[in-house]
Parts: sequence; C-alpha cells; structure tokens
Amino acid sequence: MIAIGRTVLRRLARRPMLAAGALALALLAPGRAEAQFGLEVGAKAPDATVETLDGAAAKLGTAFAGRPAVIEFWATWCPNCRQLEPQLTALQRQYAGKVAFVGVAVSVNQTPERVKRYVAEHLQGFTHFFDRRGDAVGQYDVPATSYIVILDRRGTIIYTGVGGDQQLAAAIEKALK
Repeated sequence: MIAIGRTVLRRLARRPMLAAGALALALLAPGRAEAQFGLEVGAKAPDATVETLDGAAAKLGTAFAGRPAVIEFWATWCPNCRQLEPQLTALQRQYAGKVAFVGVAVSVNQTPERVKRYVAEHLQGFTHFFDRRGDAVGQYDVPATSYIVILDRRGTIIYTGVGGDQQLAAAIEKALK
C-alpha cells in the first residue's frame, strides 16, 4: 500500500489533479495494512472540524462522545470503501446503540451533494460528515480512503487499518471492554 502522509497531503491540496492521481495510486495498491501509518494505536483521537452533509460546521467528536466509535474516511469512488460497505453495515446493525459508526467523506473529486445521494442509497444508519478543508484528513494523518480508526469510549485509538478486507469485529469487541 502506498501511504500518503500529512506533508504530502498539504502539498497535494494545492494541486487538485496531482492529489487525485496520488490518491488513486494509493487505492490501486492491493492488500491491507494495519497500524502501519496514520495515527498510532494508543493515541487520543483528535476532534477535527468537519461539516455536516448540509454544510454546517461540526466537531467530529460530537458524533461519538463517550461511546466507542468506528470512523471510516471514504469516498464515493473508492473501490476498497465499497468492499467494506457490507461488513460495516452488518456491524452497525449488530452494535447499534453501543458503538457510533461515523463516515468522513474526503473532499477529493466529490461534492457534499454527491455524498448525500450515495449515503441515501448505500450507507444509512451512520453519522456522516464532509471534510471540505481536509482538517480531519490532516489531523488523523489519513494515508488513503478506506482508512478505518476504531476508538474506545475514552477516545483512545485501538485500531487503524486501510483496505477493503479489514477484519473489524475483534477490534470493536476490544473497544467495548
């Protein structure tokens, strides 16, 4: 997997076409990686500023304050994200009321309107945000879309991973303890 670090993301933010190409390369790499990049397991999750899908400013932490959370950084065009959808939907149903499921749509090559349409068709039951300015992507040091962060109820990161074939149930069980 090709990792896209925070510094690279800042530079790419000034060049949208280059950013899209770099992100596409990261997504084309096969396989999965756990806890190899992004935030460290054991660190406290940042409370990044994002937007609701209606454009209102929000803090990411408000979606899960005091509860374990599964956060996915995703895009409508991401094949690994689509591969994760059935698993995330099943887990959301299984842990409804116990674990917050939060989607953070990255702003590369998509609009809030496109995200809203996609969510209505595919991802109901999750709390969704749009990261227009890249604040969450930067603070979470997101390497690529399909990046999953699982937090315990204290907001401590207990799992990170990238790719479509992540096994998340064990990490969620750990978050509930």
